[in-house]
Amino acid sequence: MNRNILLGLAVLGSLAGALIGGLPAAAQGAPKAGEPLLAQSPIDPKALAARREGDDMVMGLASAPVTVIEYASLTCPHCANFHASAFPDLKASYIDKGLVRYIYRDFPLDRLALQGSMIARCAGPERYFGFLDAFYKQQRSWALADQSQANAAMKRLAKIGGMPEDAFDACLKNQDVQNEVLTQRLRGEREFEVGSTPTLIINGQKHRGAATFEELDKVLKPLVGRS
Repeated sequence: MNRNILLGLAVLGSLAGALIGGLPAAAQGAPKAGEPLLAQSPIDPKALAARREGDDMVMGLASAPVTVIEYASLTCPHCANFHASAFPDLKASYIDKGLVRYIYRDFPLDRLALQGSMIARCAGPERYFGFLDAFYKQQRSWALADQSQANAAMKRLAKIGGMPEDAFDACLKNQDVQNEVLTQRLRGEREFEVGSTPTLIINGQKHRGAATFEELDKVLKPLVGRS
C-alpha cells in the first residue's frame, strides 16, 4: 500500500474518531410540531430523478447549465431550515425544469450527523433524499437526544422508510459507508475550504449560510439566462 493511501486512511480514521468520540451536536432549530413522517409524505423518486454518481447523490439533469453542490450536516439547524423553506422552491423552479443539477454532499459536524448520513446512504439512491427529508423534518426528535435515545428515534424513522432493524444495525457497522461520508467531508475541506454548514457551491463559487430562495433566485437567474 503506497504512502498516499496510508495517509488518507489515517486522516479518515482520525476524523472518524473525532466525530464518533463525541463532538457535541450544535443546538438545533425546531421543526414545526406535527411535521409528517416519511411514510406519510412519500417522495416520488422519478420526480426527484435521484441517482448516484460515484459517492455523490444527485438530482436533476447532467446537462443542466448550473450545478449546485450543498455541503450539509443532518444535525445543523440552519441546514434543516434551508431544506424546509428554500429547497422546495429550488427544486420546483430549477431542478425539475432541467436548469440546475443538484448534488448533496455530507459534511457531518458530529457523530449523530455521521450516523444519519450513513443510514440515508444505506437506503439507496431512490430513497436517499426521502430519508434526508425525514431526518431534517424530525431533527428535534433525534439530534437533541442522548446516544441511545437518538439511535432509537433514528431507527423508528428508518423503519417507517422501509429499512428493517437488522439492516439499520448493519449499516452503522459498515466501514465502507462510513468512509464514503467522511471522504466527502474531507473533500469539501480540501477543494472548497468548507468549514461550516450549509455551504453551497454554485458553478464553483462558494456561498456560506442558509440562503433564502429569493437570494438563490437572484444568483441563479443570470446563470440560466433568465431576466
